[in-house]
Amino acid sequence: MPEITVWTKQNTAVLEQLGSRGRFVADEKYIRRELGDTAPVMLYIYRWLADHVPIAGEKPADTVYPVWVSFFKEATMMPEPGYTILELKLDTDAVAAVDIIKWTQITNYSYLPSDEEDEKAHRRLLDDYGIDDARAVMTQFYPEIRNKIIHSWDRLFDPVPEPGDPGTYGIVWEVRKEWVQRVIT
Repeated sequence: MPEITVWTKQNTAVLEQLGSRGRFVADEKYIRRELGDTAPVMLYIYRWLADHVPIAGEKPADTVYPVWVSFFKEATMMPEPGYTILELKLDTDAVAAVDIIKWTQITNYSYLPSDEEDEKAHRRLLDDYGIDDARAVMTQFYPEIRNKIIHSWDRLFDPVPEPGDPGTYGIVWEVRKEWVQRVIT
């Protein structure tokens, strides 16, 4: 099976977990700590991602959230005190590529249009109601628009981005000790 090298920035506590357990999986309590006040909003989106990513069927039973990786060392966030960058080598099939521009739109609770006309029609709909995407998704008052927006997120993987394409990051379900090629502090 072909292999790929990726990088991930993680709290240094991950190294301890790799040493003691041989693997690391994202834990909600740490995600909450990292995301602070935005955690409830982001965890909803991360759960959606976990259920819809092309590798969803490969998710280990003890895993809920994915771990983000970069296909380019230069695109990995800079190390800072308390964090480290792990260089990983793993099977290409273990990584799902994510279009980061579309992902950013989802993190803003935005609609992912199928084309320019669809985008215009959606904007007209929002204008008619005097709302924006985030308000439609985050309140109970616009269930049909909310469902339309969330359903549009399926376009995150349409077309399926390739690992290494510019503007893509990746996700994996776990980090295994044997994947670690180098630790950068």
